Amino acid sequence: MNAQVPIRVGLIGYGFAGRTFHAPLIGAEPGLTLTTVASSNPAKVHQDLPDARVLPDPMRAATADDLDLIVIASPNDSHAPLARAALESGKHVVVDKPFTLNIPEARDLIALATKNDRLLSVFHNRRWDSDFLNIRTAIDDGEIGAVTHVESHIDRFRPEVRQRWRELDGPGSGLWFDVGPHLIDQALQLFGLPDRVVASLARQRSGALANDWAHVVLEYGQRRVVLHASMLVAGGTARFVVHGERGSLVKASPDQQEAQLVAGMRPGAPSWGADPDPVLVYDETGRARSRPPVPGDQRLYYKGIAAALRGEAPNPVTPLQALAVMAVLEAASHAAETGQAVPPDLSEQERAAWG
Repeated sequence: MNAQVPIRVGLIGYGFAGRTFHAPLIGAEPGLTLTTVASSNPAKVHQDLPDARVLPDPMRAATADDLDLIVIASPNDSHAPLARAALESGKHVVVDKPFTLNIPEARDLIALATKNDRLLSVFHNRRWDSDFLNIRTAIDDGEIGAVTHVESHIDRFRPEVRQRWRELDGPGSGLWFDVGPHLIDQALQLFGLPDRVVASLARQRSGALANDWAHVVLEYGQRRVVLHASMLVAGGTARFVVHGERGSLVKASPDQQEAQLVAGMRPGAPSWGADPDPVLVYDETGRARSRPPVPGDQRLYYKGIAAALRGEAPNPVTPLQALAVMAVLEAASHAAETGQAVPPDLSEQERAAWG
């Protein structure tokens, strides 16, 4: 694509993900221009984007002739059909996590994108969170030697069950499909594919229709990576705890970009992505010192998308990487149902591509 001409973007869905994350982050990238939003609430869209065209039909947006890139931020069960329609219409596609409802749908989209020579990517924006970046840098710097144990938490305190599709008993609903992709993608970025997955999912809140508690263990030989999420945690847990052969790391507080976006901060503002919480490094004697935190910047995802479409950089999140996340997500669901350890369902070719 011509670097002098902005890439025309259509955003499907203007709920929490579309309005809070995608629209501001797309708007912060000069190489992209958000011209169209598919939504049933034009007033809500025009409150933030007065010049945007609003289409009530998401399929019409997915196939519009005057769009180059379709971003799908609608309910999970619509991801595959909308992405398929967009790819068949010659569009490049970004899908919010989770990629699809299951592995066959994901493989089908990957094959279609390859056939049509279109970019297909999944919005794993948490790769650019400050908490993850700080932990990754500390591990890469060898602060604690070989890593033996990791705990990664995304915990919230939302005791009341809400009437929204994420909390209903349906395909793609529940806390594990909501935050599990974030936890998994970060773990895969650190350590690659696990050998096996062990999991337990539960409904803990009164009246819960979908899982609202998840405890998943990824097995890497002797290393264990624990992914945990709950809707009934008021405090007292760390975002990351990492133990190694020469010490431990603790990152107490999560990245602040979501809170900043919810509060109305625009990406790129002076304190955007700032993280006041250092990583604590414990040595062999138990003494702690602080590593100065580095900021996060989720703008880098869409900067990478724009660069990839211009042929200047690789896809920031490849379809095969997103497929691996789906394989672990699905393995955990099967493990929770059967009580057995389950390996990710990937072919040798898919595993080789990941490696």
